[in-house]
Amino acid sequence: MANNVFDLAELRKLIDEQAAVPPRQPEAPPAEEHEALTFPPVLLASDAELARAVPEVPLVADAVRLTAWTGERAVGADGHLSEADTAIAAARLGLTADRLRLVWVVAVNTGLLRIVAGRASRGPLSMQLTVEAALEFWDGVVMDVLDRADQGLTGSAVVDGHLAEMLATIYSVRSGVATANLARGILQSHEVACDPGQAEMRRLAAALPAELLQALSLLTYCGLVEQTPAGRTALTPLGVWAVRRDLLREGHDAPTTEEVEVFADLSAAELVEALVRGTATQSAVAGWLERRPPESAARDLVAIAATGTAGQRGAVGAILEELGPEAEAPLREALDQPLVRRYAASWLHIRDLPAPALSPEDHTWLAVDSLAALLHLSGSQPSGDRLSGPAARLDPPEDLVKLIGEMPAVGHPDTLAVLDLLAARHDDGSVAKAARKAAMKARSLEHTKLG
Repeated sequence: MANNVFDLAELRKLIDEQAAVPPRQPEAPPAEEHEALTFPPVLLASDAELARAVPEVPLVADAVRLTAWTGERAVGADGHLSEADTAIAAARLGLTADRLRLVWVVAVNTGLLRIVAGRASRGPLSMQLTVEAALEFWDGVVMDVLDRADQGLTGSAVVDGHLAEMLATIYSVRSGVATANLARGILQSHEVACDPGQAEMRRLAAALPAELLQALSLLTYCGLVEQTPAGRTALTPLGVWAVRRDLLREGHDAPTTEEVEVFADLSAAELVEALVRGTATQSAVAGWLERRPPESAARDLVAIAATGTAGQRGAVGAILEELGPEAEAPLREALDQPLVRRYAASWLHIRDLPAPALSPEDHTWLAVDSLAALLHLSGSQPSGDRLSGPAARLDPPEDLVKLIGEMPAVGHPDTLAVLDLLAARHDDGSVAKAARKAAMKARSLEHTKLG
């Protein structure tokens, strides 16, 4: 799925609409194409059940049949059957030429067939596989299928271009997604990513419903999707397994139900610590909150943030983002806490609740605190010479230079540590230089106060 770009805001919006949950608060667009997403936990079928289902996938069954039909025969320089053999095989297997070509690719790439010196013959792979080998085989099949999106997998360039996000959306809504809503989501993503003109959008809107039905038919043949009794499109159990595996490869947070449940009964302090250490991800938060009254959960979290480190405040903030106005009381009380008042005011503002305005200095303090959190979060502080991830792309360099110049005056306890980090490891020379200069100023101000 690496060749398809997730539109973070649009994907989350569509997920929320389909799941009929309260919408998330508006957020900024992703800072880069491959920003990690958090997906709802899924219940996987057992490995044994999944392995038994692999040979029943029509695409896999046809690959086995094609292997038997091929026997040993010559192939072209491109490694494919001749046109004459393609026509004969397609007629024998009851497939179109395009679908036969996909089956051939799967058979060769998975080892059912092998090509040596211009001849195809039975490959080393037998379908008498262990459970583990059957799932690895299935993973290879799906990768072969999705990798062909760049070459016209479904017959629709628009669907192929947004195939990854479409599958991710279906993955997120276990009850299935209506075809009309899938089409609407694809058109929205295409408009954002490609900026076509109005005439082109009208043409796509007219053609896409039929193209999408054709694409879903192919994905059904490939064992990835199925129709629910309500007429929606959902992933098959094998589809859930394969899409999740691909999401994990891309660095997204796609947990199983079992992985999330282990965090549900932790105390607030234990959950925050797990988030800071990196043993829990944001996906654990929803299950944890479901078992607690919002006001009680927020009060426990605010107490941790009020006396904790920047890393703990960052983790608390990520949890509090999931709570709505029902948690107002403890957040309003937090306005009296020096280390969390700015977070509390921002939280209230975002939910259109009365709150004091934040000054420019407050915003700078929050920026320092967010950077300081990286010093505490496991895996966020780089071990090499350069910053990577969020710290390296917070702002355009010129904006970050301006922000750095304002840091010494806001009185954050971690200002020096943040400036030293930026000075030593930011990959933009102007940012590193500004951070060194600001660190000297911060040390001077600190000595003046001590004197």
